[in-house]
Amino acid sequence: MDAHRRQLVSLAGPVYAQFLTFVAAGIVNTVWVARLGGPAVAAVAMATTAENVLLGVALVFGSGTTVLVAHARGARDPAAVRAAVRGGWTLCALVTPVVAVGGFLLREPLARLGLGEGAAVPLAAAYFAVSLPGIAVFFAQQLVDGLLKGAGDTRTPMRLSLLANGLILVVDPWFIHRYGVQGAAVSTVLCRCAALAAALVAVRRNPVLREAARRPGPAPGAVRRTLRTGLPMSADFTVRQAGTLALVAVVARLGVTEAAGYAIATKVMFLATMACYAVRQAAAIHTAHTLGRGRDERRAIGRAAVQVSGAAGLAAAVLLAALAPWLMAVFDAEPEVTGAGVLFLRCVGPYLLLMACFIALGGVFEGSGGAGALLRVTVVGTAVQLPLAYGLSGLGLPGVCLAMALAMGVQGALAAVLFRRRARQEEETGVSLAGVG
Repeated sequence: MDAHRRQLVSLAGPVYAQFLTFVAAGIVNTVWVARLGGPAVAAVAMATTAENVLLGVALVFGSGTTVLVAHARGARDPAAVRAAVRGGWTLCALVTPVVAVGGFLLREPLARLGLGEGAAVPLAAAYFAVSLPGIAVFFAQQLVDGLLKGAGDTRTPMRLSLLANGLILVVDPWFIHRYGVQGAAVSTVLCRCAALAAALVAVRRNPVLREAARRPGPAPGAVRRTLRTGLPMSADFTVRQAGTLALVAVVARLGVTEAAGYAIATKVMFLATMACYAVRQAAAIHTAHTLGRGRDERRAIGRAAVQVSGAAGLAAAVLLAALAPWLMAVFDAEPEVTGAGVLFLRCVGPYLLLMACFIALGGVFEGSGGAGALLRVTVVGTAVQLPLAYGLSGLGLPGVCLAMALAMGVQGALAAVLFRRRARQEEETGVSLAGVG
């Protein structure tokens, strides 16, 4: 294993563990809420989905700050680190009140938008009454995570995630038993507050961030740079989420059984896709840190990222195909639903392998300032996937899987062409294209 692969694995491992804690906490939360009845489950599911959408907003300052801090760290420029930190915090402070206050005031219309009418609507509104003001803590967490990761520390965010979600596992049952659906929101916000307090201490102790804090002076254009860097990453995430939601609608045309099997199978598949996104984060951080070392270095990082993520994707495809019946049996669904999920997991392998390679290469784009180009590739891929899935849905779930693989193949091919073109332009002009989307 060469130096780049070792570094990527070292950075990606803690990120993947952090992702897994989110999943575990969400599953346990759902188990306890399920005891309150179907409307409670529907309310919490809708409310937590809304939070996933808001993660796209947090990526503007969270991921943008990660890349800028990593750039400055690689250049050994404490003043630039300080400017990146200030830009991240300022942008977070500007966005948070709009989302928190606006969301609180619109909590009931939001609940009706997601659930229509029925017993789940007031429950979702009650959850939003706590969770949306509490989004300030979530946003601050995302920013602090971004600061630490940009400084090269992915282990501390992992430990903080373990702390927050570990506390949720412990206190959730009591709050839910005592306060119902709203108790789940209270528990989540309080546990995140504890983790955020520990995170702020970690930031003060980090040598890269502490050294930058000692350098006083203005940081002109800091917010603009953060916005310019993070906005394409946020838009990329949002487009992917929208495409995923639209694909659910296509699958629903096949019938309730197929839709239910698909829904469960995608949760299982998420365990694999998270590993690829962990490599993507690692590639973005590592690329940003080594930005001044030339195109050959980025090519090497790109190859290493594709190798690491591709190996994970291949292993996941094989394991999911082999273990599909046992994995689906865990959810104790009806036999027809289980059968549909098994079929999907056994057909989705080519998509997983192609997705793993594309997602990993995307990290190099993000770390080198090419997130805008990556966004265009994502838009094209989503535009290709949906009509393909609609047209091939006559073949059932295998047709949907084929459409997903073909669309991902298009995205991977476009990303590879853009990657080579950017390297060639750099070679011809003799200057770095970082920051040019």
